[in-house]
Amino acid sequence: MAENNTDTKSSNQMWGGRFASGPDAIMEEINASIGFDKKLFAQDIRGSIAHATMLAHQGIISAEDKDKIVHGLNTILSEIESGNFEFSRQLEDIHMNVEARLATLIGPAAGRLHTARSRNDQVALDFRLWVKEELQKTERMLTGLIAAFLDRAEEHAESVMPGFTHLQTAQPVTFGHHCMAYVEMFGRDRSRVRHAIEHLDESPIGAAALAGTGYPIDRHMTARALGFREPTRNSIDTVSDRDFAIEFLSIAAIAGMHLSRLAEEIVIWSTPQFGFVRLSDAFSTGSSIMPQKKNPDAAELVRAKTGRINGSLVALLTIMKGLPLAYSKDMQEDKEQVFDAAESLELAIAAMTGMVRDMTVNTARMKAAAGSGYSTATDLADWLVREAGLPFRDAHHVTGRAVALAESKGCDLAELPLSELQAIHSDITDKVYDVLTVEASVASRKSFGGTAPSEVRRQIAFWRARN
Repeated sequence: MAENNTDTKSSNQMWGGRFASGPDAIMEEINASIGFDKKLFAQDIRGSIAHATMLAHQGIISAEDKDKIVHGLNTILSEIESGNFEFSRQLEDIHMNVEARLATLIGPAAGRLHTARSRNDQVALDFRLWVKEELQKTERMLTGLIAAFLDRAEEHAESVMPGFTHLQTAQPVTFGHHCMAYVEMFGRDRSRVRHAIEHLDESPIGAAALAGTGYPIDRHMTARALGFREPTRNSIDTVSDRDFAIEFLSIAAIAGMHLSRLAEEIVIWSTPQFGFVRLSDAFSTGSSIMPQKKNPDAAELVRAKTGRINGSLVALLTIMKGLPLAYSKDMQEDKEQVFDAAESLELAIAAMTGMVRDMTVNTARMKAAAGSGYSTATDLADWLVREAGLPFRDAHHVTGRAVALAESKGCDLAELPLSELQAIHSDITDKVYDVLTVEASVASRKSFGGTAPSEVRRQIAFWRARN
């Protein structure tokens, strides 16, 4: 007996203290998904009600059993929503937890619910419904963010700021024009969301394990009941792919990248060295040791959330890349990535919408910076082409000499005396000074989509009409 006890003790130590009962405990730990897929309870119950209703309509189960099932499922929904439902790891997932509780509530009729379906098409349905709803929420949140930018763009259609390339001063633009750049980005993100909803708007239920079913089901009826455009058209593909989840993560990663770029600009703009914007206390924190500090923590956390979203996309792509058709248990690992990314994206959009609406813009500081770095040099070159008839390459060379002169004298282009400009090129007249101010530079950029205030307002009107 002692020898046997020693063997058991050694075996348990081999498996590790957490898994005191050996391989069975490890299998339970790795197999159970209820810890995260309980998030799908509303979708699971909604899908089961639609399925039971269809089964009764088709004469596959009785109307009496259908009524019991629907009543029991609604009871379970109320229990979960009120926090009175006890989830069991032994029952593995949300589907079996609901089904077991249904059997307790209504007896043998509960066993008829799983007729003509599998957990494979059931989980595909639940997950599609959840992702569709999350995409719809993302669409609404992006619309709110776009609206915030439209308001700031309208407010600052004429507020001059430096435009940058390589984070070096390039040409003057308006802050309204800069805001509208993000409207375009987030508008494309929203367009991708809408396309993704269209792509996944097919009902998986009825595909069963992988081959469909021999029961006379009506998949179009359940599709309509669940708000889908139509049923999926291939039962193998239905249960074996998660491209709708990957597409969601891809959209989240692209939107997150746009949010992160904006967050980076806010971090830079709010530094004392730039001083373009000031964040309110609602989106900043202080330092534990330096009382003067006001840290843009909300923007920095938005920037960091993007890394988590990108990781989720790579993880799910990697999970799916080697799976043969049809279903494999690997696909159980799809949900945590999507749930985490969705939460990160929601938080990032909400925080950024708040920051955009709440921040104070220092227009005087922006205007002063707009003229730095010889930002109107291109305007001088364009003037030489337009007024003096120089080829642009020659005008570029003349302007370069003027910039070098101003640099050596420590002044702006507009501060160079006319005589010194004429020494560089004799055709320069005093009219050149009309284009060397940042206001004149901005006002001249009237090409479609340019930074001129009139053009900024045109684009604001366009987006307000479609937002």
